[in-house]
Amino acid sequence: MKLAIGDKYESIIQKSDLVSRDLSWLKFNERVLDQSKKEQRTIFEKLKFLAITASNLDEFFMIRVGSLYNYLDYEKERVDYSGLREEPFKSRLMGECQDFHTDQHNHFVNVILPGLDKEGISLCNITKLTQPEQEKVHSYFIKAIYPMLTPMVYDGYRTFPILMNKLLVFGVVTTSPGERQDMRKLSFVQIPANIPRFFEIERDNSLLLIPIEEVIRENIISLFRNVEIEAISLFRITRNGDFTLEESEDMDANFLEEVKRKLMERKTGRVVRIEIEEGYSKWMLNSLLERWNLKIDSVFKVKRASMLDFTGLWQIVGNRKFRDRLPQIPEPVKPLSYPEEGMADIFEVLKQKDILLHHPYNNIDSILDLVEKAAEDPGVMAIKMTLYRVAKDSQITKALLKAAENGKHVSVLFEVKARFDEENNIREAKKLQKAGCFVIYGISHLKTHTKLLLIVKKEDWEITRYVHLGSGNYNEDTARLYTDIGLLTTNETLANDVSEFFNVITGHSMPHQYKNLITAPRDMRNQLIEFVEQEAENARNGLPSGVFIKVNSLEDSEIIYALYRASQSGVTIKLIIRGICCIRPGRAGLSEKIEVLSIVGDFLEHSRIYHFHNNGLTRTYAGSADMMVRSFDKRLESLFKVESPLLEKQLMNIIAYNLRDNVNTYVMQEDGSYLLKKPADGEAEFNIHKEFFRVDSEEVMRVELVKP
Repeated sequence: MKLAIGDKYESIIQKSDLVSRDLSWLKFNERVLDQSKKEQRTIFEKLKFLAITASNLDEFFMIRVGSLYNYLDYEKERVDYSGLREEPFKSRLMGECQDFHTDQHNHFVNVILPGLDKEGISLCNITKLTQPEQEKVHSYFIKAIYPMLTPMVYDGYRTFPILMNKLLVFGVVTTSPGERQDMRKLSFVQIPANIPRFFEIERDNSLLLIPIEEVIRENIISLFRNVEIEAISLFRITRNGDFTLEESEDMDANFLEEVKRKLMERKTGRVVRIEIEEGYSKWMLNSLLERWNLKIDSVFKVKRASMLDFTGLWQIVGNRKFRDRLPQIPEPVKPLSYPEEGMADIFEVLKQKDILLHHPYNNIDSILDLVEKAAEDPGVMAIKMTLYRVAKDSQITKALLKAAENGKHVSVLFEVKARFDEENNIREAKKLQKAGCFVIYGISHLKTHTKLLLIVKKEDWEITRYVHLGSGNYNEDTARLYTDIGLLTTNETLANDVSEFFNVITGHSMPHQYKNLITAPRDMRNQLIEFVEQEAENARNGLPSGVFIKVNSLEDSEIIYALYRASQSGVTIKLIIRGICCIRPGRAGLSEKIEVLSIVGDFLEHSRIYHFHNNGLTRTYAGSADMMVRSFDKRLESLFKVESPLLEKQLMNIIAYNLRDNVNTYVMQEDGSYLLKKPADGEAEFNIHKEFFRVDSEEVMRVELVKP
């Protein structure tokens, strides 16, 4: 499909200095799908990664394709980094998405289904069941499903029903006996989201999984009595979920209500994709395309041998029978900067030394312990915190509620605009507010993405401030699955910076110059460019130089061109970019000194580390910010400087391990494609998602600063 829109467009794309953000994201999802294809993985791991690619693709259509349609529908101009305008780019993007969709489903049919069969698990049709098993399924339909189904007809007397985002829907074409074909009617039956995706039947030592759509298809005639069914078509739609809050004079007064209104609009957002099972009614599909103003390239056809909506595979992965067959995450190790046994009081520990945390290799208990002890400690006077995404049964929010009950001042900026967590965050924020916490529901035109915690404690006649800064959310669920960096400290310089930042967030003040904190949207982009330009100047003067950056995404063009200039000046630049990467490495005359790697494996790489050689006077930062336009201009972000020699050594070891990995690493090519990095002849495998559980302090102390 790649050249479907013409060779001239392919040439435009390859000549651009920048890689398209959206095409780059699709390459990332290909790397995730590649995890499902690895032979050494169990079938349940393969299911997990396939389900992740489906969830990722849903969000991509809701946000990125939705955003593209915001330009197309309102005839606004947009030129992609690839150099293509709206329509040519949409054609290219849909072609790539169709290719990926085909790859997903071929993998499911050719690898996943046979792999499940070997485990004694079968996805099967009702016709393959015994008579008693069929009766069991029918009984389940009558008692549990039938009462929940509502056929919704669309004709001259009834409006077109609202079909919900990402639900399986049956489109049923019917006519009354004796009516002409042009009198046919179209009805819809949505399958509610709270019905399990598969009906499970145990047979001897095997498990039969009957897709819920097959249960309903077999019995759908009970919803359409005394009419003739011409066609039954199973489909699924994806709606535009991209929204921005419009600034107005009364925005601050009605901020929360505006967020709620936008969430309601998301439920009826523009349709941007139709997934449909083959054998569909062409008349129905044409009607839907006309109604939703879509072209055929937005229709993704699924063979009956496959299945619609791979996110339903989580039911198999999460089945208690199979959880033991997924590799267990090793027990977290104690942070290397943690003191000897016997010093259990976290407050006493932090007064003696800083602690660098590397999740999930170090667990999140140190942070939970700090907040929970602060909630109970009579000396603690105040707790201030930013929250972006929290666990469903969050220990953090429970501790904050306890702190408020104990009369402590609790200030929380709860970002209610965290995408797809908005409703949960509003509920949790209201709980805190009712308990007496001072809650800010975000800032209208900015997302608060920074991760900060400040605890103020009175000890004898002195005040000590305990600070946590990190790259990850205060979420004990994702802390087991995401790699993140965190710093626990009582360092006065950082404490002053964080206190100042909280005053800016919760009040109405302009900050002084921070000493060890770089913040957005104030000056992060300019500061990072200044650091890069210093490396370029050092290289031109024959001095040692070098840049290492690890982030989730690199998209900001000003940063990219600064890196290009540094490369042309002779600076060695090593980038580890997990997902979106718009820079072109290794292009002659432009970026020959730039190397880009992407690490995709058992854990979601989420750490952000920035290291600049600076002629030996190193600058090393970590924090919450990627190198995205939104990170620099539309978010409250922070990067904190790591000054402690021991902690900087630990970060250098993390960098060194990342560069050594030859199991999870993909090397980006100049054309935007990726090749899996493999062990050289005679070289042992080095898998950082295992090695970090074994790292010791002696190895850390031997590591040297990253050299050019």
